[in-house]
Amino acid sequence: MAADLLLVPGLASFRASLPSWPVEKSIEHLISLFRRRQIRGPKPCALATAWLLRKVVSTTRATEPGKLILRVQDVGKKLVEAAPRELTVGNIVRRVLGAIREEEENREADTPLGSEPNSIPPTPAGELPTSFLPASAIAPARDDSPLGRPQNRPALLSQQTGGPERRPAVTSMFSIMAHPTMRGSAGGSSPIRSGSSTPSTVPQPPQNTDFRAEVLEAITEIVDELDQADEQVAGYALDHISSQETIFTYSTSPVVQRFLLKAASKRKFTLIQAESYPNSHKATHATVIGSKIPEGYEDLDTESFSKPLIAYGITVLLIPDSSIFALMSRANKVIISATGVLSNGSIVAAAGTKPLVTAARFHRVPVIVLAETYKLSPVVPYDPFDFVDYGDVQKVVPYQDREMQLGLQSVQNPVTDFVESEYVDMFVTNLGGVATGYMYRTIRDQYHDEDLEL
Repeated sequence: MAADLLLVPGLASFRASLPSWPVEKSIEHLISLFRRRQIRGPKPCALATAWLLRKVVSTTRATEPGKLILRVQDVGKKLVEAAPRELTVGNIVRRVLGAIREEEENREADTPLGSEPNSIPPTPAGELPTSFLPASAIAPARDDSPLGRPQNRPALLSQQTGGPERRPAVTSMFSIMAHPTMRGSAGGSSPIRSGSSTPSTVPQPPQNTDFRAEVLEAITEIVDELDQADEQVAGYALDHISSQETIFTYSTSPVVQRFLLKAASKRKFTLIQAESYPNSHKATHATVIGSKIPEGYEDLDTESFSKPLIAYGITVLLIPDSSIFALMSRANKVIISATGVLSNGSIVAAAGTKPLVTAARFHRVPVIVLAETYKLSPVVPYDPFDFVDYGDVQKVVPYQDREMQLGLQSVQNPVTDFVESEYVDMFVTNLGGVATGYMYRTIRDQYHDEDLEL
């Protein structure tokens, strides 16, 4: 416990406390970290959610997938309410629910036909309805006449030949099962016995199989995907960046940096980077000159953005936000990252992205958005302002400027922007390039229909 107190509240302290704390205490701990914004950002929130749900699944004593689904839904709703603007929290909850539902479907598919709740049990031969019996079973006894028909009724005449009509003795699968030659009266020599529930060749699944092991394995795969998502997106860099191009980017992002580094290994291009004032400009300046980000400054987990690019021979130009429109005409394409992608292709990105893409649209410069699959959300943006997050106002108006604060009590500092889908030309995900108009289909493929609304 003393070691936990020495850790600063955040992602590292939460992961260190998971093995020793009870599950309910861990849930309340993560909710408090979300509300106090001590864990923020798409990837940290996604990792924390996946770690917690893995512990919830492992500690829940559920014999049926339905009970586990209800448990995960209850925990997921609490996490989403604690961080409503972190879309990756709800995305990971939906992915875990989808893993449980897939395991439930696999269990139902492996269940034999005779043991399914909605299956039709085989009927013994003596209880077959009259309509399914062969004609020989319900017709009167035949005499020895050459025509072989009953004496008490005339023969049926065919419309074509006028002779007696010959009908097949077996008319359905039920008739085959009920036929005297298939009843096995000779002492069990027939392959199918009357009244048997399931043929002996059908394998029976084990009754005490713990389905949670498969769900835990699926959650572990989700965590591995979160760690490898940046590299997978960067693998498509050479398909979208050509030599002698001028690339425009904004702020600092690990996925954009890896994307550009992958292209810089075989392409030579020029990079124009805007500083992203007032929330990320200090980190942007620090990374461009190759120094460390000031300690205590909340930013993405990368110490240097352009120094590795310069090592590859890439020319990097750092400009203020006020010069975006003037230099946009020199760019060939804009490459940015998103913190969340909504169902209609709209994105949530760092504050200042909306003026950037507006200038790109005016100059007819294509915009490419890098978005890992865990950022794809099925949420419908009914009100765009619900996705705009706000940060520290002192970064806009310092507290020391008291005379300015007296006249600006309603000053706000947005840290995210909502960008409509018409400003985006293409997305690059773990699965490759996706057109904006087809993004809705890619998002729906990630989740089950029952989990679209938590």
